[in-house]
Amino acid sequence: VQLQASGGGLVQAGGSLRLSCAASGRTFSNYMMAWFRQAPGKPRTIVGTVSPSGGRLTDADSVKGRFTISRDNAKNTVSLQMNSLKPEDTAVYYCAASGKNGATRLYEYNLWGQGTQVTVSS
Repeated sequence: VQLQASGGGLVQAGGSLRLSCAASGRTFSNYMMAWFRQAPGKPRTIVGTVSPSGGRLTDADSVKGRFTISRDNAKNTVSLQMNSLKPEDTAVYYCAASGKNGATRLYEYNLWGQGTQVTVSS
């Protein structure tokens, strides 16, 4: 599976963005998918995960109620809808795939997209 993230940009605080991650390969529906983010000078942290069936979601506390992760296995895509954005959401966002169902740790994800920059101005 190869991953291509898109949809980042510059938005004012309180605004919304939708990130998309397109996957190539026949076995996308078998993978646990996640979004991570990395702000300058900080470690990469998990934003949310979605199971192969789309039925399990794990969101970081900092984004609960604002961000929603979803997937469309028919279209080989995973999305991250981000609402009520805050300046502290500024980061490079990465989509990632893991062959381990239930994976929530950075080291469990071995397939990565190239990252897309999200900048939230105050």
